[in-house]
Amino acid sequence: MTLPLSPLLVELKNLSFGYGDRVILNDISFGIPRGKVTALMGVSGGGKTTVLRLIGGQYSAQQGQLTFDGQDVGQMSTEALYAARRRMGMLFQFGALFTDMNVFDNVAFPLREHTQMSEAMVRDIVLMKLDAVGLRGARHLKPSEISGGMGRRVALARAIALDPDLMMYDEPFAGLDPISLGTAARLIRRLNDSLGITSVVVSHDVDETFQIADHVVILANGKVAAQGTPEALRQTTDPLIHQFVNGLSDGPVHFHYPATSVADDFARGAA
Repeated sequence: MTLPLSPLLVELKNLSFGYGDRVILNDISFGIPRGKVTALMGVSGGGKTTVLRLIGGQYSAQQGQLTFDGQDVGQMSTEALYAARRRMGMLFQFGALFTDMNVFDNVAFPLREHTQMSEAMVRDIVLMKLDAVGLRGARHLKPSEISGGMGRRVALARAIALDPDLMMYDEPFAGLDPISLGTAARLIRRLNDSLGITSVVVSHDVDETFQIADHVVILANGKVAAQGTPEALRQTTDPLIHQFVNGLSDGPVHFHYPATSVADDFARGAA
């Protein structure tokens, strides 16, 4: 008998993680729903990218657990972890394309590395993936010959080459002009729906991310500060969430690092 799939593809259960004495994630629990776009947001250094690394098995939870499709990533054997990673795609913040390969070979790389496909089949798949991101005509160009926004789309085509179940995006909108940013956001949403995958987007861009996300998790001070639909978070009265969503300088997150009063500091300097 086949058991029904859990509605969550990834789940963090009472998970804690830190670097030395510095706690990054402190007893957090949340899930990433199958087939949806989940946004991970929060202040810089809040642990968003760390969550992606925990999902991919680069790090292991120090307490609690993280499961991928019901399996504890921290307890996987090397073979099982590599098999799980083949079901994941990753779009790095600045693309991370191989500069000595052209666009076609960049996208073909995971197919040649992880499958026994013929070159004819590799060619067909690469062209399909490049067509999905609008760059089939750029297949012979080198990364140095295309724009930053185009490079990000090539990296996305490479990330979906193996038809992953989970796509992870680490700051996909960073450094993009408004046109490229809007294109990238719509592409993430369209690919998620057309390929039937699950997406996790780490981003600081509230407006663009809220337009494409089904579910938002906001991390702050090592905890899940809030989670819910974009609309619910826009309506919240929580001071921290209100400050973050609206980009306010005044609120629980202070602009100034704690210090003695300005008068005291200057008086001491004069003395």
